[in-house]
Amino acid sequence: MRQSRFAMVLALALPLTLGSSAVLGQQTPIRIGIVYSFSGAGGTAGKEFNDVLAVFQKQHGDTIAGRKVEIISRDDGGIAPDNAKRLAQELIVQEHVDLIGGLIFTPNAVAVGTVSTQAKMPVFIMNATTSNIMAKNPYMSRYSMTATQVTVPLAKYAYKSGMRNMYVVFMDYGPGIDSGQTFENTFTAEGGKIAGEIRVPVLATDFSAYLQRVKDAHPDGLYVFLNASGSGTTFLKQAQSQGFDKSGIKIFCSGDLLTEQVLPAIGDAAVGVISSMNYSGTHDSKMNRDFIKAVEAQSGGLPPTFGGVGVYDTLTAMYKVIEAQKGQIDPDKTMELVKTLKFESPRGPIAIDPDTRDIIQNVYIRRTEFKGGKLVDTEIDTYPMMKDPSEHS
Repeated sequence: MRQSRFAMVLALALPLTLGSSAVLGQQTPIRIGIVYSFSGAGGTAGKEFNDVLAVFQKQHGDTIAGRKVEIISRDDGGIAPDNAKRLAQELIVQEHVDLIGGLIFTPNAVAVGTVSTQAKMPVFIMNATTSNIMAKNPYMSRYSMTATQVTVPLAKYAYKSGMRNMYVVFMDYGPGIDSGQTFENTFTAEGGKIAGEIRVPVLATDFSAYLQRVKDAHPDGLYVFLNASGSGTTFLKQAQSQGFDKSGIKIFCSGDLLTEQVLPAIGDAAVGVISSMNYSGTHDSKMNRDFIKAVEAQSGGLPPTFGGVGVYDTLTAMYKVIEAQKGQIDPDKTMELVKTLKFESPRGPIAIDPDTRDIIQNVYIRRTEFKGGKLVDTEIDTYPMMKDPSEHS
């Protein structure tokens, strides 16, 4: 009787033992959730994300500490905070992801922030450029830039280059307001004057009336912020058609208007425009040249933009914090490691500010010009290792 009872217990225990050994021999995958604009106002961002992801994993592999890395992507469709929030919740609850990355647009990032905080889910922002997004969300960090961070140097450069009277035009939403007001405040602090301000609706496509108001004010220069939705092409072409290139009004802008992928479509309307950005395709480093070559080979010739660099660096940050934990991901340990990150990027050196979990990086002043038969953004000045000034005021 005892023998038969022992045999029964052993028979029940054996599958459990074998199952445990199988689990130990083949660990569960690391699951990274992505909430990104693969369609809608994101334009070609979805293709660039997939191209850069493919390049990154060719270079760095798709396993960390013996665990396979699974990327689970969800399309928020553009500026759609409710949708982004729902997708983040689904990734956490249904897909059991370890980390989340993505978020092109600020309203989406703000909505996902509440989910991140409640679930203690580390979220790595790839774009979304409004300042202070992370202030109330301790499990978020950013690998792109802020509008304020890249605007302060441009306003200072505009004054240094001889501008004394500037008109300001910006999109009427988070990053646009940050950018426009930062330019005004910085430029006037330098000693300049603001001739006027126009807030443009996010979905505007006809800028001719706004441009005429600027011309009528006869400023030295115009500062404009439009996001990466593609409306910058229309704006600069309309400025050219209204004679801005002959009026003596110098155009300064955020680099969103002049990405490497849209420059051919803008054509000579972009020549001479001064912009500020955290990245330029002409940045002179071996890492950047290798990055461009790899992405163009993957994409069929499309060059990477600042958005693609944000994807690449976010993946680098994720891999680094996972490797440091030997594949065992703890949310609090992850965020402590995030605060120590420093590494070389195709854009130049970057680091994460331990006080704000925001990025510290070079900001480049660029002039758009023809070189080698194509339009490029040539770096003409550098403001090294800039923090977001609004987060340290």
